[in-house]
Amino acid sequence: MDAAKHKIGPEAIAGLFGRTGNVLVAKGQKILTFDRAAKDLDAAAFAAAVIGPSGNLRAPALRLGNVWLVGFHADLYARLNP
Repeated sequence: MDAAKHKIGPEAIAGLFGRTGNVLVAKGQKILTFDRAAKDLDAAAFAAAVIGPSGNLRAPALRLGNVWLVGFHADLYARLNP
């Protein structure tokens, strides 16, 4: 999906990510991990992590099977693509 043409805001993230799998969010040098299947998932913290300052889904966002990568972190991408 082309994010320039299709904006994904906070109201659409639950439908986009679903309820299964992990979401790895790169914020600076940190990598935050969210388990979407966890009963104690903090929805507000998750939304704050994946939504950028523009109010839309942070880029890049990539799905690999049941795992999502949101944001860019060179070391994380290198580990996933040796």
